[in-house]
Amino acid sequence: MKVFENNRILFRYVFIIIAIIIAIGSLFVSRHLVKNLSEEERNKIEIWAEATKELASNTENTNMNLIVQILKSNTTIPVILHDKKDNIFTSVNIDLPKENEQEFLKEKVQNFNNKHEPIIIEAEDIDQYVYYDDSYTLKQLQLYPYVQIGVLIIFMITAFFALFTTMKMEQDRLWVGLSKETAHQLGTPISSLLAWVEYLKLKEKDNAILSDMEKDIDRLQMITDRFSKIGSVPALERKDITETIRQTMSYLEKRISRKIVFELIPPSTPLYTNISESLVSWVIENLTKNGVDAMGGQGEITYRITDKGKMIHIEIQDTGKGIPKSKFRTIFSPGYTTKSRGWGLGLSLAKRIIESYHKGKIYVKSSEIGIGTTFCIELKRN
Repeated sequence: MKVFENNRILFRYVFIIIAIIIAIGSLFVSRHLVKNLSEEERNKIEIWAEATKELASNTENTNMNLIVQILKSNTTIPVILHDKKDNIFTSVNIDLPKENEQEFLKEKVQNFNNKHEPIIIEAEDIDQYVYYDDSYTLKQLQLYPYVQIGVLIIFMITAFFALFTTMKMEQDRLWVGLSKETAHQLGTPISSLLAWVEYLKLKEKDNAILSDMEKDIDRLQMITDRFSKIGSVPALERKDITETIRQTMSYLEKRISRKIVFELIPPSTPLYTNISESLVSWVIENLTKNGVDAMGGQGEITYRITDKGKMIHIEIQDTGKGIPKSKFRTIFSPGYTTKSRGWGLGLSLAKRIIESYHKGKIYVKSSEIGIGTTFCIELKRN
């Protein structure tokens, strides 16, 4: 599971890096194309301005056909010609209003001047300025990188969602298969143990020992039942949550270090909720054992049950080494573990049991390094 998780994280980083490289490359190429096209349009307007100058000069050597063709060749770049002498504005490739054309063109000149430096036409009796804007094609090309980045972001989000969904399905299949196989494998030794207990009863052995053995076998059968329910919707029954936790605590007290002090703080009145008792008991047991490991087998475990109106809050508090705040969510991920052994599925399965099967919540309420951790489970009140 650790290898699987590490590969998944590595794949995400590689995917992000490739996407960033594509985005930067696209911006670079687009900027290069925009710059080249902008320079080309500037050259066209300079030629157009020179043709306008020649037309105004109207010398004998002027090739009028060539000048007219040059002036007519501009069909895409908006141009405004300002004659300073007569203070008249004329335009090319601009849709003009029916009224106040000159005022309209004056405003356009200000916009054009902010984008491009005007071209000055100076000659005898000529004092004109040529203002121009980017062509429609160039404006589209300028917007293209941002559209491409937007599409890339949507693609990344879609890809991540598909990747996450696929991996979650794979994890689900792994959990279900592992759980059901575990339940199947436990069936044979449990049946054998039951037979041995019955045999020892016939031999009239110590009844106290046999009673404890029967309790442990019952516990094994409950564990088998828990694992067999993973992957299928469990039947929920109305239970007093305090009694469920009390029974789990009572079982754990006899099988965990005597240096661990257990305390149950119940509500003032019984609180009922619809649960799968064996699965919820497993979650409480898992959180307790994690707390015991965090305390090194010595400390206090406190169970606090609180009435929150429509919800029941169950807090499991230990006096262990604590969890860094940055790990509050990570610890519920499959494969996360601080132990040298184990698959790191305990808290992940606990989250699945509480949130998927019981529509509740489980999270780290608080934790301080060297002081302890408090987990909180929220269940709907019946």
